[in-house]
Amino acid sequence: MRYGFRSLLLGVALLISGCVIGRLTYTVAGGGLDTAVGEEHVVNYPVSETYALVQDVLRGEGILFELQPEYSLLTLWKNADNPPGVFRGLVGVQPRYRYEIRVLPQGPGQSKIIANVRAEDIPDDQVALYKADRRFGMFHKLDQLAAKLPSSPKTPTSGGVNYALLPNETLEGLAKRVTGDAENWREIAKDNGIASPSDVAAFQTVWVRSNLIKSKPNGSSAPAKEEAPPN
Repeated sequence: MRYGFRSLLLGVALLISGCVIGRLTYTVAGGGLDTAVGEEHVVNYPVSETYALVQDVLRGEGILFELQPEYSLLTLWKNADNPPGVFRGLVGVQPRYRYEIRVLPQGPGQSKIIANVRAEDIPDDQVALYKADRRFGMFHKLDQLAAKLPSSPKTPTSGGVNYALLPNETLEGLAKRVTGDAENWREIAKDNGIASPSDVAAFQTVWVRSNLIKSKPNGSSAPAKEEAPPN
């Protein structure tokens, strides 16, 4: 009886050590590496509204997430559907995935959503199955929600000039450059349907009312003529 108990303990110890060694061997051999696959979608709404829509879609699907800076978010890890192989199962590997999503401004009233699915221990040929739009129709559902929102603010049809933002220039910087007063960004943002001074991208076209423009904007040539705002 004593020898039987010792044998049992020895067997358990060997099994545990085998799993630990197996896990180490699996990691050294390249197991546990992750893969990321991305997809993009453009919507005709400002970045702040689009960011809120993305969150609404995820909540509707019961997907937990953490908000990150710069209009981005991370969902919590979720176990994959495909079971691990025999060896992976023995060493305690559980395939899993999560989404890394960011919203970028594309112009007045337009945003781009970049959704990456990050997978661990999922075969490369199966990672695409977990892409957000294929998995739960994220972009389709987002478009459905957006269609129920009021139309994005419309810019005036005349009485202003289009300016291109310089690299790394915010809306406050543009306001200072072309009007002489950085605080005019608020009026410019309202006319262009922009939520905050940082919701812009390099070389983006922004419409500025004629009565705000000073005669010679700093760092740029004088406007050629009055134009309608960009569509």
